[in-house]
Parts: sequence; C-alpha cells; structure tokens
Amino acid sequence: MDTTPHPFAQLSPARVVAAVESLGFWLPGEPFALNSYENRVFLVHDEERRRWVVKFYRPERWTDAQIREEHDFLAELAAAEVAVAAPWRDAAGESLHRAEGFRFTLFPHLPGQAPELENPAHLFALGELIGAVHAVGERGRFVHRRALDLDGMLLEARDKVLASRWLDRRQRQAYERITATLHRRLAPQAWRADQAIRVQGDCHIGNILGRDEHFALVDFDDCLMAPAIQDLWMLFTAQEEGERQMQLSEVAEGYEQHRDFDRRELALVEPLRTLRLLRHSAWLVDRWEDPAFPPAFPWLADAGYWDGHLRMLEQQRQALEARPRWLA
Repeated sequence: MDTTPHPFAQLSPARVVAAVESLGFWLPGEPFALNSYENRVFLVHDEERRRWVVKFYRPERWTDAQIREEHDFLAELAAAEVAVAAPWRDAAGESLHRAEGFRFTLFPHLPGQAPELENPAHLFALGELIGAVHAVGERGRFVHRRALDLDGMLLEARDKVLASRWLDRRQRQAYERITATLHRRLAPQAWRADQAIRVQGDCHIGNILGRDEHFALVDFDDCLMAPAIQDLWMLFTAQEEGERQMQLSEVAEGYEQHRDFDRRELALVEPLRTLRLLRHSAWLVDRWEDPAFPPAFPWLADAGYWDGHLRMLEQQRQALEARPRWLA
C-alpha cells in the first residue's frame, strides 16, 4: 500500500497564510476552508477587510497554460461586465502564483446564495447570465483547454471504474453491459467541432451565487469547449410537464437577451446527463487516495451504492431511447 502523504496533506493553515502574504497581503486572521474536493479553497480577509477566495490547484491536473487560459477567459468576461469573479493579478499581470510547490490564485469573494430553480424570476436571470457568458465565449476558442467529447469521456470514465476494486463480479459484468449499450447510444449524438463554444463547463447551482434576481457564476475550473447546452441542462430539474416547460421558457427567454437559444441542442440533455453520471463515479474512484474523499463519500465502498448506480444507468438507457422530453 502506498503510504506517501497526499500533497494536500502538506497544506496547513500556516502555509496558506504564508502563500497569500508572499504576494504582499497581510492576513490578520486564519483561513477558513470552503467546501471543495477537487482543489483546496480557503476564504481569507486582508488588513483592509477585503475578502478573498484562495484556490490551490490540484497538482498535475491542469497545465499552467490551461489554468492561464481559464484566467484569461474570466478577465475577458469581467471586461464585458459579465458577473464572474476574475482572478487578482500582481503588478506584472500574473494571476497564477506559486508557493512551496503549490500553484494558487486569488479571487475576490462573491457572497450570495444558490438560486431557486422553481422561481421563474431566478430562472430568467440565470438564462440571462449564461447567455452573457456564451456571447463572450463564442468570440474565441480555447487552445489549451479540452473539448467535451461524449465518446472519449465515456470510455475514460468506464475504464477508471473497471480498473477500480469496488465492483464485485456481478456488478462488473452488469457495468460492462450497460456502459457498452450507453456507448452505442451516445455515439450518434456527437456534434461538429464548430458547434462548440467556450463554456463554464460545470454549471450546477453550487457554482451560481447571488441574491434576489442578481447572480454571478463562479468556479471556471472545468471550463472547456462544448455546445452551449452544457451550461444550461442542469437548470432543467422539473419532472412534471408544466413545470418543465416553465423552466425551459424562462431560461430560454433570459438567454436570448444575449444570443439565440438553439433548441436543437435540447436533444443533448439526456446524453449529457448520462455522461455526468458516469464521470462522477469515475471521479470518486480516481480521487480515493485523497484523504478528503473517504470521510466525505464513505458509501462508495458499499455494494448498495454500485447497485444504485447501475439502476440509474439503466434509467438513462431508457431515457436515451425515448423521445427527448425537452423537445416534447
């Protein structure tokens, strides 16, 4: 068994403070750890009582060029007056900093709460916000960030799960069968490269903060090239037909304040949901050596979790075979 400490185990509060103060700040208090697993994120305040979010990037996940491309996109959005948190830059214009082997970035703290997806005014505001992001996103292309690839990402996720120790023989056989079926179903859903734009990439409500009808989009760690619907489909949570159409109508109306809403992309909602389910389980098994994961996700080791995961994948197979409900 590998007993080498995980790199994040070395990230003590004192080292967080020292890293930020190396940039010329003075922190009168202790850093407060925020809920984050992929990276390590802390809330701090400086001597002027300004609040900052400090993100320490997971080692070896992104290249410097990929991180800087994320930062440049955020700066471009902020310059267009889109509500995002653009990273702080030093006098030399650098936004990616280093301390004791870690790469880190400072973002201004944006307070607020998650939106209510049953509130029409919130849905309109979210559509308008994401439409503004995409109006800027379509002006250029990422060079270093990856592109959303249904086929490749499904196979990558499948292989990580099958290489793990969590599935018993029965579950492994069932997983192999259902993922092979899903792979065949998703293959025809591929889109042309010129249909992809720069998007936030992980647009769930935990990454949207605000009050009343004013929201901001945070955490562009997973930004990539993808169809616009990648940033919209997680807003469509309703199960009942009337509420489902209300959500779609409000989001689309807000979105079209900035760019056309391509309703043909609604056919990708269930394929993207399927891919997210597969990638989430693969992410958990891939990150299990991180000491933050076992206490946060102890149920990963239970056979019941994997049986439930297989049932969800079977439900997605059925959803993929049915007429897309968002096009009804």
